[in-house]
Amino acid sequence: MEITSTAEKTVGDESAVRREWADMATNDVGVPFQFTKWTERSVQVSGIFGGANLHWEGSNDGENYYSLTDPRGNPLDFISARIEAVTEICFYARPRVSGGDDTTCLTVTLAARK
Repeated sequence: MEITSTAEKTVGDESAVRREWADMATNDVGVPFQFTKWTERSVQVSGIFGGANLHWEGSNDGENYYSLTDPRGNPLDFISARIEAVTEICFYARPRVSGGDDTTCLTVTLAARK
């Protein structure tokens, strides 16, 4: 199921933004966020994983999505709660849940600044 992002909040002088995708369950895909104007980005994942893997993905064409990485080159695949910086600049980014069970309920929060 496609999950819309909620609670977008511009912070301060519009140089920063916070975007949240709440209540993500098994096989949910978040609505993409336009990513290009934000040079520094981090993604936080929290909640009940229930065996799920949250993938943070990016695309330049809006059709084909690929795993984005942290500054060490590791794919941004979350199997437990944490926060990570995002390395790649791409036009769109989104969260996607794979696996899990009926207890899976994740919140993904993106922080970005110009």
